[in-house]
Amino acid sequence: MTSKKNKARAPKDTNPKKFKKKTSVLVTDKIEYVDYKDVNLLTRFVSDRSKIRNRRVTGNSVQQQRDIANAIKNSREMALLPYTKRVSNTRPGRPPRDGERGPRRDAAAATEEVVEDITADAADGDDADTTEVEA
Repeated sequence: MTSKKNKARAPKDTNPKKFKKKTSVLVTDKIEYVDYKDVNLLTRFVSDRSKIRNRRVTGNSVQQQRDIANAIKNSREMALLPYTKRVSNTRPGRPPRDGERGPRRDAAAATEEVVEDITADAADGDDADTTEVEA
């Protein structure tokens, strides 16, 4: 049984997954100061659900990402950017169940039946609670 520490590591040059580092939008557009009022710029760094995209996706440096995050948070406070966006997903309906259960009744129909039962009992006059006292 050999431990993982003793195994020789493969050199990094043999990694078949080569990727090119992304260049930041701030560098390509030559933007030095990130303003919280520049909503068009800030929306490039926000996902469709209003989450701040990470450095790996945007290609920002650490300082650029920090500036972008602070600007987005400030613009959210000033109500220039939303905190969240509502995304509606329509789910496919469930297929009808084949079983012994009948159709489902709604709450209004259930309360109607209870009221009808109570009024029918009162109309019968068999209530033990009501007694007539003759003088």
